[in-house]
Amino acid sequence: MKKLLLILLFTVMGWKLFGPEAVVELGPGIMAKEAPRQKSLINSEKITFDSYQITPLTSFDIKAKVLSKKSYSLGRESDLSPVDFALGWQKMSDEKVLNNIDISQSGRWYRWRVESFPIPRREIETQSANMHIIPANDLVERMLDQVKQGQVIAMTGYLVRVDADDGWHWQSSLTRDDTGAHACEVIYVEQLDIVH
Repeated sequence: MKKLLLILLFTVMGWKLFGPEAVVELGPGIMAKEAPRQKSLINSEKITFDSYQITPLTSFDIKAKVLSKKSYSLGRESDLSPVDFALGWQKMSDEKVLNNIDISQSGRWYRWRVESFPIPRREIETQSANMHIIPANDLVERMLDQVKQGQVIAMTGYLVRVDADDGWHWQSSLTRDDTGAHACEVIYVEQLDIVH
């Protein structure tokens, strides 16, 4: 009986440390010093993705801390994007700051709440964002499963507009300064790396 309890304890500990819901702690300090970078594109070629047309709007390059990760399987957007990352950079990549902010995701939204502001509200708003991830290839799609909350990741690709034949569309925000509806980034990710 004692042996069975030990096995159960180690299994639970292993799941918490290495399972899909595991949270990585890197300690205090800014882990992603730069804001995301983008560059406008002229006459970019459309990409066919299943029954959708994807138009790259800007190149996009980001190194950021994963504040939260949420998988989706329902809704039209999940045809393209199986996961959203709430990402933080600059002060929003510092666990000393993040320990004072409650962060959650649902319904393709990223939400945060504080009892008292560890940094100014506008810095929270402009140094973090919800990102809808469209994997460009099988390797990126497999990497999505490996990403854990708390890690620092790097992604390169494009901010995009997606169109369907029936008129449905989904367009990325092109600035980090907006908030609320339509403020999320829709990213066609060509490369994803776990940095820390």
